[in-house]
Amino acid sequence: MAGRGKRKPKSLPQTETLNGYVKKAKEDQTDGKMVEEELREEVERLYKLRMPEDFYQFWKFCKGLCADCPQDALKETLGLQLVGPFDILAKKHKRSSSTQPNFNLHWRYFYDPPEFQTIIQGNADTQHHMGYFRDSPDALPVFIGENEAKKGYTITQMGDNIFAAVLLFLQKKRKEKGCQKDEAPLESLEEDLKQEAERLGLPLDQKTKAMKQREKKVVTKTFHGAGIVVPVDKNDVGYRELPETDSSLKKICKAIAEAKNDEERIKAFAPIQEMITYVQFANDECDYGMGYELGIDLFCYGSHYFYKVVRQLLPMAYSLLKRGLFGEILEAHLTSRSHDNLDQLAVV
Repeated sequence: MAGRGKRKPKSLPQTETLNGYVKKAKEDQTDGKMVEEELREEVERLYKLRMPEDFYQFWKFCKGLCADCPQDALKETLGLQLVGPFDILAKKHKRSSSTQPNFNLHWRYFYDPPEFQTIIQGNADTQHHMGYFRDSPDALPVFIGENEAKKGYTITQMGDNIFAAVLLFLQKKRKEKGCQKDEAPLESLEEDLKQEAERLGLPLDQKTKAMKQREKKVVTKTFHGAGIVVPVDKNDVGYRELPETDSSLKKICKAIAEAKNDEERIKAFAPIQEMITYVQFANDECDYGMGYELGIDLFCYGSHYFYKVVRQLLPMAYSLLKRGLFGEILEAHLTSRSHDNLDQLAVV
């Protein structure tokens, strides 16, 4: 046996190769994080809005359900599709035939106020959709809202994160369907949503403690019911009530919108003109909430006869409240307000 040297262990080149794979895997992971970070920045750059963490967590959850197309992960079971800022995560904006998409209008339904940002599309017939609702463009959303644009302007609160909103929608769907044989997929999805929300520490209540705290700051519900929040000091400076109730204001709006001729319409506009004068006085005395409320109510009513007044009231209120982005969104929306052409990234 003399003269035979030690045999080189065969594992050495394998170890080198393995280390190469480990190194490559780490590089891939780092690249993945960089891509994710770039997409996060892209979403917030295009929308000019900060996105909450549950937005990205829900995207990851949907990728787990349908890796090939996370946006359609809920389509078969719930008839829901991820849209709006989710389109950026799906890089749809890279494939769009539109050269200058307006993200202020991307999936912005007819009755969506500037405070509302659509993230989920539902039934196309009723134009059901869900979205984040913010009190200020500089702040994170205060809740998820739900609206059916073909039925009106009402915004229903659906929890403070997407997991809660989708779970509430699912549970409502199960109640409507009753006990049927095809309930297994819904039961499975419900369990998955609950488990993931629990793991992430997200509340699943329709009205969380934070949402209830916000309600104490709401100065008026407005027509859409979600309410508006403005700073009010200890002397109650910041908001003063309109001289009309919601019910009487709706009657005034109806008389204007349904007037038989211009003469009748001008006459019906008199109470609105009087309120505009009150708003001017209120603004002079820092009660910015009054014009905000009247502007939102007239926007919600939806008639084009109020667009000029809305443009007079709301951008001013947003400017005074330092919520300028909402004014930009409003202007874009009123210029192109429609029940159709909601997808700014449609591929022709």
